[in-house]
Amino acid sequence: DLHFDPYLIQIIRVVDSSNNSYCLEVISPSTSLEELNKRHIDGGQMKTPLGEMMAYLGVKSLDQLSPMLGSIRTIRRGSPVSPTWISVYRELVEWSILFSILQKDYATDTLILWDGLLRSKIFSGDLFHKLLQGIAQRIDEQKKKNRKIYLAGIAKRSKVLERYRLALALEKILTTDYPAYVEVPRTIEEKAYIWSEYARGDDRSKEGGEINKFVGGKMFLAKFGSHPWDPIWPVDIFQNQKHKADIIFGAILADALNGFPVPFYPRSLQKAHENAALVDFDRTILQGYILEAIRTNLNDDKQILDTLMLQDLDPSQYRYTRG
Repeated sequence: DLHFDPYLIQIIRVVDSSNNSYCLEVISPSTSLEELNKRHIDGGQMKTPLGEMMAYLGVKSLDQLSPMLGSIRTIRRGSPVSPTWISVYRELVEWSILFSILQKDYATDTLILWDGLLRSKIFSGDLFHKLLQGIAQRIDEQKKKNRKIYLAGIAKRSKVLERYRLALALEKILTTDYPAYVEVPRTIEEKAYIWSEYARGDDRSKEGGEINKFVGGKMFLAKFGSHPWDPIWPVDIFQNQKHKADIIFGAILADALNGFPVPFYPRSLQKAHENAALVDFDRTILQGYILEAIRTNLNDDKQILDTLMLQDLDPSQYRYTRG
């Protein structure tokens, strides 16, 4: 957290495990929809990966991309501003960057690991389904260049795992003395979620149900350690590649064995998180920019800010100090 932040500044930062930065954006809950739109599409020109994704999906405004961003239009002067829409905006940025990097030139066959499950409920209508089709198309285009691109997502927790953890232990599933994984049937997934459509992939929609609007992955549960009680992780493999599960899990295993500081969790995801975290010198620089912006707005009352900065924000901490 920032030491002094009256603007409720939020950082949107996306970095991969090789420290390649794809996005560094600063917004606040009061940022206008018009300003956000111009950052990505201005005068018909796509300026960012999010703008390119919007163009691909055929939308011209962020509130058309997600109904959860429609609340930005309703902000009125004097009304409270909720920061909840920022998490939706952050996820949209992350999906757009994933969509963008699938067009990169890769020197070798590559596994792209997504931080989380390959499913989302923030998109309007069937836009997520259309995005998944675009992802599959770009993976196929890489295959024509003799490059195999695999896509999987791994989460730290899941409703499925929470519900069936005891059953797995009683049935001695994934309690082997070697790494292992098991596929989760869609029917089991559906019983774990309040909204069954969050578990309904293309394989279920083809059985006569509603079109798949939210799910891009086939869920597996995987254990990468060699002890019976090593951690189990929920893993989504891109639904078009579930028949390649053995190749994908082999690559994840090689990465997870070197996991640190979280054991048996992919090291590449941990490195990406470390690279994206705003800490130390980066956070100090951002704090300086915020203070400078405040000074500019205060004009003749700048000394008040300096006085506030000298005040102790948490005098209660001294109750732990021994004399």
